[in-house]
Amino acid sequence: MAKKVLVVDDEKLIVKGIRFSLEQDGMEVECAYDGEEALKLATENAYDMILLDLMLPKMDGFEVCQRIREFSNVPIVMLTAKGDDMDKILGLEYGADDYITKPFNILEVKARIKAIMRRTGTKEPAPDKAKVIESGDLRLDLESRRLFILGREVNLTAREFELLELFVTNPNKVFSREKLLELVWGVDYPGDVRTVDVHVRRLREKIEANPSEPKYVHTKWGVGYYYRG
Repeated sequence: MAKKVLVVDDEKLIVKGIRFSLEQDGMEVECAYDGEEALKLATENAYDMILLDLMLPKMDGFEVCQRIREFSNVPIVMLTAKGDDMDKILGLEYGADDYITKPFNILEVKARIKAIMRRTGTKEPAPDKAKVIESGDLRLDLESRRLFILGREVNLTAREFELLELFVTNPNKVFSREKLLELVWGVDYPGDVRTVDVHVRRLREKIEANPSEPKYVHTKWGVGYYYRG
């Protein structure tokens, strides 16, 4: 089945170029040109990926991303013409999985999309791999990519789930921020280790009763992060 992508940008030439290129790769592409239209489409349809511009009419990309995160964990890649690092980090704080800075090469965009889809797509579990991992109060369903804490479902983004799965399946192993960036985002990811810090902080806010005194994801100062169930 063809992958379905929503492209959101008020610059119609950019949308047209992305759409043409993705359709050449067999993807199904829908388009929106302002934030309200994007949110409406995301509410009414299921997408495999959303490319979301930061500066949009009616509702900016940050707000659209935040609103989508209230009901969906679809991978979201922010498109931003701003090179300021704070804009990129703020985009991640609002729930984006990745960002691409304009002007961009369409080949880079496609490579990033395919890499994220490979990591977040439905995978056939290995015969000897547990479909469900239970650790303390946490229960991870690897097939449906859902997390439950004390029986209550907690919504995680694709990146957050991948981070937690890596931690839980490697208890007490300390991962450097650089190693986490490589394992979860990929060796070709152009971002820096602050991306990891943002995601770990956001993950803690969702799974820890007191994020400042974590029970699960701990910091090894000067080294990295580790999980203790």
